[in-house]
Amino acid sequence: MLKIAILGAECTGKTTLLADMAAHLGARGARVSVVDEVLRQWCAAQGRTPRADEQAAIMQTQIAAVDAAAGCDYLLCDTTPLVTAVYSDLLFGDQSLYPAAVAQQRRYPVTFLTGTDLPWHADGIQRDGLAARDQVDRRLREVLQNHDLPVYPVCGLGAARLASAMAALAQFHASGNPADSSPADAHAGAPA
Repeated sequence: MLKIAILGAECTGKTTLLADMAAHLGARGARVSVVDEVLRQWCAAQGRTPRADEQAAIMQTQIAAVDAAAGCDYLLCDTTPLVTAVYSDLLFGDQSLYPAAVAQQRRYPVTFLTGTDLPWHADGIQRDGLAARDQVDRRLREVLQNHDLPVYPVCGLGAARLASAMAALAQFHASGNPADSSPADAHAGAPA
């Protein structure tokens, strides 16, 4: 089972990319499982965004969902605990989740980092605005780079975004090596 993480700030097309990749890989005969973003589900169920003291439980629920997945060729994950740690840091000044989140991130042989080249739009209670998206994107890239966590940048509109991800996946399969792009090398809005 190849675990693929799709990371990015809010409104960068993570959920759409996940659905498009699942359909694309499934149409080619691959067995695909999906782990949805726990935070999105939590906010929908609670009708609010989480408090600082609820962040760790959300992170643990995301980890448990990944650990429970089995019997597939590709496991596509709509974000990882690393994004929860970044939000906990930026919103609450709590950096305590980083060690566990970084350790979990290392379990993903492939990480796609979505660019901020999509238009921002309000989408329920999770959307904080364009300035917040840019701040999260910067912090996420810093954390990935500071911990030597390689990524494949994914940019483009519509079908071009899926093509970007599938080309990166083909590169991974051809090389058998982790991504070689540093988050700092991948401009937020342009292909690397």
